[in-house]
Amino acid sequence: MPAKKAARKKVVARKHEVRAELSNVELVKARSSLKLTVYAKDEKLGEIQIGRGALYWWGKNRKNHKRIDWSRFAEMMDGLAYGTQSS
Repeated sequence: MPAKKAARKKVVARKHEVRAELSNVELVKARSSLKLTVYAKDEKLGEIQIGRGALYWWGKNRKNHKRIDWSRFAEMMDGLAYGTQSS
């Protein structure tokens, strides 16, 4: 029986990089959040801070954030992923 050929892995250059910062190990506590900084080709796209009540987005070079609660975020993602809008 011939030996199996090893599948060749396609080497793809990574376009995005995400750096994480955790302010409190237990996210169930108040004042705890996960902060992600997103880059594309070494250029900052923005920051997202994920907490218990909502998530916050700061676009590239922005000083103010946009607050999105979890219900609104779910609606937005459903619309993007499935093309549906819930009432």
